[in-house]
Amino acid sequence: MSYHARKALEQIDIFAGLPGDVLNELVQRGTTLTLVAGQRVVEQGAVDAGLQVVLDGSADVSVNGITRHSLEPGSYFGEISMIDGLPRSASIAAGPNGLTTFALSTLAFAPMLERPEVSRVLMKALCARLREVEAAQRQ
Repeated sequence: MSYHARKALEQIDIFAGLPGDVLNELVQRGTTLTLVAGQRVVEQGAVDAGLQVVLDGSADVSVNGITRHSLEPGSYFGEISMIDGLPRSASIAAGPNGLTTFALSTLAFAPMLERPEVSRVLMKALCARLREVEAAQRQ
């Protein structure tokens, strides 16, 4: 089991508060990917799904060909597509020094959604995001 991946999962909001045994199982279900600078990780509009957490390096996020921002260690992407199965909303490419991620496919994650402790934590995190969006719209 990757200690680095486990620590990264503990730090992200959608998994924060999960018991250690559940985090360990998530790590066992995933894999580590290493990409060279410029290599595409995700293509906008693709129907592949899965969560990736940046462990080392960086990634550039672009929407409709326009670079929007960069992702650094601790950032993650793909959680929404992993849950709803809809196409990717952005393209992501490895940054100038390459990229290492922990990747969890939809297929590997699906059985975890059946576990109440996982679903509860995930729903709370997604509800918090919705509240943030609603609060920003009121301003």
